[in-house]
Amino acid sequence: MWGQLAIKALVSGALIAAASEIARRNPGWGGLIASLPLTTLIALAWLWRSDHDPIRAADFVSGTALYVIAALPAFGVIAALLRREVAFGLAMAAGCLVAMAGYGLLIYAGRRWGLPV
Repeated sequence: MWGQLAIKALVSGALIAAASEIARRNPGWGGLIASLPLTTLIALAWLWRSDHDPIRAADFVSGTALYVIAALPAFGVIAALLRREVAFGLAMAAGCLVAMAGYGLLIYAGRRWGLPV
């Protein structure tokens, strides 16, 4: 159990480190690496390996897609604020608030419409 957790943490950390290092050289490529669904696909593979439940796997993928959509406006807010030279911490905090609002709206709507959130 702990060995698998350590491997998951190392792989996830390596993906984040790779994206940030590549972004230092080329922000576009770093953004591409960060946007790849590698973490989701790895998590899906580990989920599948643990129980082989197609419904749970499908709900996981659907939920991930819905949460990505809910969080997208946060990236626009952060980018817009940074372009206006708002302090990094404030831009991040505003982005987090927008993401949390998107998540809250998704959870409310998801429960109402029976979505896997």
